[in-house]
Amino acid sequence: MTTDGPAPKDEPSGVDLARVALRAAKEAARARGDAAQQKKQARRGGLRSGARADGRDPMALGSAINRLITERGWETPAAVGGVMGRWPEIVGEDLANHCVPQRYDEDERVLVVQCDSTAWATQLRHLAPALVARLNADLGHGSVRMIKVLNPGGPARRYGPLRAPGSTGPGDTYG
Repeated sequence: MTTDGPAPKDEPSGVDLARVALRAAKEAARARGDAAQQKKQARRGGLRSGARADGRDPMALGSAINRLITERGWETPAAVGGVMGRWPEIVGEDLANHCVPQRYDEDERVLVVQCDSTAWATQLRHLAPALVARLNADLGHGSVRMIKVLNPGGPARRYGPLRAPGSTGPGDTYG
């Protein structure tokens, strides 16, 4: 094989080498210019957005919230919060009037619900397995492991001269 013939197509020729070198020099100059621009903006008192789109431009509120939820890993708590907002649609208007979701424990995957009477608390305990299945179908499998039902709190305790020593008042009946 002689070296007099045409150059193989895999090796760049002189013109191609010049184009590659020019492209590399332009990219290096652009990088130096960007760094100098950032230093200059920092001296002026902060970064400002220019005519071209970049990472500092404002974004829509919904996009910003979705990005924050994804970055922080808050998908499940946010979904459960949505369920708390749609509680009447999920459990029905009648049950929603008497039982209100209070909080969600992400570690234990437990939804805590407060009822306004012991009768409604008992009713919700009977419906809990079906509600867990419905919530998991809506949120994703395993999002809610259990519904903890709280009995109603008794009336406000009054402290005064007619209080019997050692009694806990009307809260005795709700254990």
